[in-house]
Amino acid sequence: MRFTIIACLIIGVLINYAAGVDPTNFKTCEQSSFCRRSRKVQSTGSKYAIIRGTVNTYSDSLTADLINKENHHQFTLKLEALVGSTFRLQIDEKQPLRPRYRVEHALKDEPKTTRIRVQESDELSITVGTSKAVIHGDPFRIDFYENDVLVVAVNAKNWLYFEHLRQKAKAPAEPADGGDDAQQQQQENAEAAQPAGETVDDPGAWEENFKSHHDSKPNGPEAVALDFSFPATEVLFGIPEHADSFALKSTSGTEPYRLYNLDVFEYILDSKMALYGSVPVIYGHGPERTAGVYWQNAAETWVDIYTAETNVVSSLVNFVSGSRKSTPPSAHFISESGIVDAFIMLGPKPMDVFKQYAALTGTHPLPQLFSLGYHQCRWNYNDERDVTSVSAKFDEYNIPMDTMWLDIEYTNGKRYFTWDKFKFPEPLTMIKNLTELGRHLVIIIDPHIKRDTSYFFHNDCTENGYYVKTREGNDYEGWCWPGPASYPDFFNPVVRDYYASQYQLSKFNTVTEDVMLWNDMNEPSVFNGPEVTAAKDLVHYGNWEHRDVHNLYGHMNIMGTFEGLQQRDPNQRPFILTRAHFAGSQRYAAIWTGDNMAEWAHLQYSIKMCLTEAVAGFSFCGADVAGFFGNPDSELVERWYQTGAFLPFFRAHAHIDTKRREPWLFSERTREIIKEAVKIRYSYLPLWYTSFYELEKTGAPVIRPMLTHYPLDKETFSIDNQLLVQQRLLVRPVMQQGVSKVDVYFPAVDDKKNGDYWYDVETFQRQERTGYESIPVNEHKIPVWQRGGSIVPKKERPRRASTLMLNDPYTLVICLDRQGKAAGTLYLDDEKSYAYRDGKHIHVNYEFAENQLTNRFIGKPNYKSDAWLERIIIAGLERVPSSATITVNGISQQLEVEQRNGAVVVRKPSIKMDVDFAVKLNA
Repeated sequence: MRFTIIACLIIGVLINYAAGVDPTNFKTCEQSSFCRRSRKVQSTGSKYAIIRGTVNTYSDSLTADLINKENHHQFTLKLEALVGSTFRLQIDEKQPLRPRYRVEHALKDEPKTTRIRVQESDELSITVGTSKAVIHGDPFRIDFYENDVLVVAVNAKNWLYFEHLRQKAKAPAEPADGGDDAQQQQQENAEAAQPAGETVDDPGAWEENFKSHHDSKPNGPEAVALDFSFPATEVLFGIPEHADSFALKSTSGTEPYRLYNLDVFEYILDSKMALYGSVPVIYGHGPERTAGVYWQNAAETWVDIYTAETNVVSSLVNFVSGSRKSTPPSAHFISESGIVDAFIMLGPKPMDVFKQYAALTGTHPLPQLFSLGYHQCRWNYNDERDVTSVSAKFDEYNIPMDTMWLDIEYTNGKRYFTWDKFKFPEPLTMIKNLTELGRHLVIIIDPHIKRDTSYFFHNDCTENGYYVKTREGNDYEGWCWPGPASYPDFFNPVVRDYYASQYQLSKFNTVTEDVMLWNDMNEPSVFNGPEVTAAKDLVHYGNWEHRDVHNLYGHMNIMGTFEGLQQRDPNQRPFILTRAHFAGSQRYAAIWTGDNMAEWAHLQYSIKMCLTEAVAGFSFCGADVAGFFGNPDSELVERWYQTGAFLPFFRAHAHIDTKRREPWLFSERTREIIKEAVKIRYSYLPLWYTSFYELEKTGAPVIRPMLTHYPLDKETFSIDNQLLVQQRLLVRPVMQQGVSKVDVYFPAVDDKKNGDYWYDVETFQRQERTGYESIPVNEHKIPVWQRGGSIVPKKERPRRASTLMLNDPYTLVICLDRQGKAAGTLYLDDEKSYAYRDGKHIHVNYEFAENQLTNRFIGKPNYKSDAWLERIIIAGLERVPSSATITVNGISQQLEVEQRNGAVVVRKPSIKMDVDFAVKLNA
């Protein structure tokens, strides 16, 4: 009977997956009582003030007491100045009934503070370099300036809302003897529970129901909320993950954006619904300034967005009155529990603020090169023969492929760290067959643990108390792919260590150190839980409720996986793919956009979503090529491969019920187009690899929205159908069906509409104008342009896998700017180990000026590579040179030059990558 119930539940889940997401299974703000209460403040305002005489100043910070003037509850405020034009604001209860949760593990380390200068007049101001914070006492407000320009205002709208912890009022009792005393006690309880001026009679304040689920809320109402205005900006962006536009939309009169990690299949587009990840960082951008706010809170969070000129009437009023002023864009963050912990980042330029956020939460470490190649996945490859056959077919059709993936069906009955002995009887042999070809295997390990007394992992977790607990102290049991399942409490360092130890080859001896990991379903996904996730009143290590830490659960899961892979092989860089993520998760894993569909609109949103993730720290982002659900036609498959080749994570993946769609199963034409797209990806691997190294070092995103480098051009503010790879390539994928041309926007660098030169990467045709241009396309081509003034490294001998390209020669593509100059970097190392952190690498800057190419090493080159410079391509020269001369160590040699596709090719410089040289073009 139990098996029948399990089977019915799983079948029901699969039916729901096939039917698509039902939005009514997920809460609205109105159905989430703390959001409903906090949002009411927008119409009434709140009344908080700094208590006179409580201000204390220190070398790097200021503290004070705040009071809610309606109920007289007191709070502590701390404002710290951090290195890098950043401030940290924390507000907590002064004397809480119990500690309130403070997020751990999101920051890469404790932020470094810096000395402040304090000035007192009518207001209190803190100055650090060109940054300043001006604190207003009553009503409480903090204005942040950068170079005397107001860029962020905190609580400018008076929407600060902080529900202090309190005792629950006792239920009314019938008066007995001494009834006056009983009535007096009842009145005292009521007053303690409901201070004057504060409404807690909301039916969801102390307990809440949604669908068939009950949330006991033992701590009662404990929401925190605060507004941030961006007076110097015109557009807001950030707060992934949502299937929405890059520029955030006003939520006035609609639902706020929701940050709550959820398993949402076939998600709705153009939606503010929560998805798998929650990264509470937001940016405001205008022509002169960019600023940001990181709201460090791991509880369910809603974000209201208010943008300038939200309606036609206000625009007309301002036009008639001659006023150019409008309400600045603002964001209202609302979280269910925790404290106010906000980082205000003052820019002033887009790249500045991206790096300021990276300084707080960290960057993705340099991945192994193979992970930047092409990945082949589906749910599921059937058995060892299937895996071997698919790998062989890629070779048969000469299509590069680096990694095969296995979904949950490889396991013994969904028991992780095991194999199905019938389908995969010799996994080590299968893995060896792949690695001998230069390929890798990635396997999935999810956090739902099958409740089975014959399963070692479950028994260990049960005996040692490693599972997340119910309120009553029992092991929580939910339902997921294995049927009945429990969930390790990764917040417990002992549990994390135990989990990490399972990756040791002495224990998981059916894999090798080259097998990498995929952590899915780690929101966590609970099929029979509220909103398909864990109940909020579950209890974690430290006696924290799940409501406090929900958005961090996946983060803690991948922390354990990362630790396990590092312990397994300390000198090999781990590769992990995660679905759930929070601020800082980029230090451990790549992400993808989840359960998308084989539809043109989902292809379009892959760019929007990954751009938003990139500016929030997650450059290593991609989408399931051709869509997870559904059966795409040939044209969609072709265009998706061409698009996916220019996103950092490039993986094809499909649902178990879809038709097989490996490249050779399509027509010859489609197969050739797929091959072209994959080979283009492999040719640009040196650029991707260099970009990721520079991401680790500087925090500069690998893919970037147009406004990053063209902040004065207002047209770029909302463009999310094209992207930049660093500042070197402009990519405008073809994401509409049946088109023969697309509009490409070439941005302006100044108010006079001057722009860069852009060169078609195939023909080297030069685009000199700014604005939209209609560019012809065919089935083999999407518009990709290299910026004039840049140098791009390539490898033009693609092999079956990137691991076999280590010592292959390089090509430098030089596209000249209006002054006939160009520059660009190249990074190389062993592409696998951590030796690069000990200096064993080559990082070089190439410069072209006055018809001469020279190199300059960034740091001492300390890596011996057998790779060499095979070719130099130069576009934008006014005349074709007769020859070229290369000079090395004072010795010169003549080189051949030829014209090709509108560019000049210098053939076979044949110089090793760690040697200084100069190549001079001869008239």
